[in-house]
Amino acid sequence: MEYRKVGSLNVSLVGIGCNNFGWRIDTAGTKAVVDAALDAGINFFDTADVYGAGQSEEFLGAAIKGRRDKAIVATKFGIKMGEGKEGANAKYIPQALDASLKRLGIDTIDLYQIHRPDPNTPIEETLQALNDAVKAGKVREIGCSNFSAQQMRAARAVPVAKHFTSVQNEYSLMKREPEADVLPECAKTAVSFLPYFPLANGLLSGKYRKGKPFPDSSRAKDSFGPKIFTDENLATTERLIDFAESRGHSLLELAFSWLAARPEVASVIAGAKTADQVSANAKAAAWKLTAQDLAKI
Repeated sequence: MEYRKVGSLNVSLVGIGCNNFGWRIDTAGTKAVVDAALDAGINFFDTADVYGAGQSEEFLGAAIKGRRDKAIVATKFGIKMGEGKEGANAKYIPQALDASLKRLGIDTIDLYQIHRPDPNTPIEETLQALNDAVKAGKVREIGCSNFSAQQMRAARAVPVAKHFTSVQNEYSLMKREPEADVLPECAKTAVSFLPYFPLANGLLSGKYRKGKPFPDSSRAKDSFGPKIFTDENLATTERLIDFAESRGHSLLELAFSWLAARPEVASVIAGAKTADQVSANAKAAAWKLTAQDLAKI
């Protein structure tokens, strides 16, 4: 497993997105996924307070109990958790942070991220509250998610000791918007990029083929983004499969390795429901794409 930097953190190039915990898989399933991840050299686990209405953090905390030193825990705050429990203001952040620490059963969160911009709170207020959390020893690094390059620049202009060391936005072979401005901003300011939905809601997993029925218990059959499963996208997927197989690789390996080819990308965060999926993901970023490969893609 390759490791890259998010601020002071050494994170595995393949990470585990924990949105399945407490929703699609129970405590035993979560432990099986975490066990497989640690065995494969994956140390980066990304969750959020809102995932599973708090259960994702609880299940992850239980799974890493007794081996906290082997896991780098990232979580997020800001999306509504109840009446008056949302946003990124100085009053709510300490409450959200303490609640996450309690659910996770840990003393310090390695990477604490604002889940989305809060238009009702000045970024200066948010950053000061997060810096206070770092000073208190409750957070090691801070990050943002779903921020534009303009919002990243505004945050960086705030005179605080610690700025965002990462940005987590959607990015995949099928979703290329970050290339226009966010990735160049990351390269310019040494901010790590964490792509979520790297498999485009499963479209790039290789299990969805044009003209064939979708597998049971798949994201294409629930409400988690069915708009991605269009005839046009399925046709593009077939071309990508042909490209990968002509070079002795799978579509899954292409999806991970293409993202890993960008030096700004620190960890490719993908969800997993089984130990087998974890093992496949862990190996998927090892293909070193050439400049010619990237141009063809």
